[in-house]
Amino acid sequence: MRVGQNPAKSVQEVAQPARVTVAIVTYIPFIGGYYAQALEVLKRCLGSIWAHTDGDYDLLVFDNASCEEVRAYLLEQQRQSRIQYLTLSEQNIGKAGAWNYIFGAAPGEFVAYADSDVYFYEGWLQPHLEALEAFSNAGMVTGMPMLTPAQYSTATVNWAESASQVRVEHGRFLDWEDFWRHAQSLGGDEPKSRQFYQDNEDIVLFHQDKQYYVGAAHFQFVARKSVLQSVLPIPSRRPMGEVRILDKKINAAGFLRLCLDQWYVQHMGNTLPEDESLNVADRVWRSGFSLWRFGPLRRLLQWVYNRSFEILYKS
Repeated sequence: MRVGQNPAKSVQEVAQPARVTVAIVTYIPFIGGYYAQALEVLKRCLGSIWAHTDGDYDLLVFDNASCEEVRAYLLEQQRQSRIQYLTLSEQNIGKAGAWNYIFGAAPGEFVAYADSDVYFYEGWLQPHLEALEAFSNAGMVTGMPMLTPAQYSTATVNWAESASQVRVEHGRFLDWEDFWRHAQSLGGDEPKSRQFYQDNEDIVLFHQDKQYYVGAAHFQFVARKSVLQSVLPIPSRRPMGEVRILDKKINAAGFLRLCLDQWYVQHMGNTLPEDESLNVADRVWRSGFSLWRFGPLRRLLQWVYNRSFEILYKS
C-alpha cells in the first residue's frame, strides 16, 4: 500500500541531455604488463576531454569489467560530476557489445566515441560536427588525416563521384610522417607500414573549400546517433576481434566515412609519451639493448605472457 504521494510528482521538469554525448569505453583488467600505464593513459584521455571540449556535452563512460583501481577512479570522477553517465559492467562483453549498449543508450543527438587511449586537442569537437552538418548522409567522421583500406568506404567514393558539388581526387596527399605518426602508435612495423603506404593511394573529397580524406577509424569518430542505431546490433563474440563489422555496416548502408584533414585527436596507445613515462636510463636501455628483438626469445616471452594472463584472468 502506498502512503502519501511521491514527492517527484510535484517536480515540473527534469534535466535535459546535451546535444552531444562523448562516449568512452574502458577495459583495464589489471595494472601491470601491457596495462602498466593504462590508467594514466585513461586519465590523460579524460583530462583532454574536460580541458579541450567546447560547448555543451555529456560524458558517458562504459567500463568493460576493469580492475578495482580503475573503477574507483571512475566512481570518484562521477562523484565530482565530471562523468554524467557511468556504467560498470560485471563482465567484459567485448568492444562491439559495449557499442551496442552505448549507441542504444546515449541520450544525445550525436555520439562522439573514442577508445580510452585517445587524446583530444583543443577545439576538436566543432570540426567534426561541421563535417556531419555539411553532409546529410555522413556516417562516421574521424578527427585526423588517415590512409585507410578502400574496401570499407566504397559507398563514400561512389556517392562523391556522382555528386556535382563534390570533387574527388586520387593520389598522394598524406605525408609519410603523418601516416607513420599514427601507425607507430598502434605498434606498427615500419617496413610493413611503408609497404601499405606505398601500395595505397589517398582519396580526398573537396567540398565548400574544405577537404576530407575518404575513410574513418573505429577507435575514434563522431556520428549521428540515428545512423549508429540503424546498424545495430553488432555481433560481439570476442573482446576485440569483430570491430570491423561497424565499418562494413556503415559502408553497406550507404553512409559516408570521412577523416578530417587536420589533427584534432591523437591515438596514444598503452603508454604515455616517452619523455613523460620513461626515465633517461630506461630509454637508453630500450634503444640500445637488442636481445629482446631476438625472435625465439620474443616468442617464448609472448607464450609466457599469454599463459599467465589465461591463468590469472580466464581460469
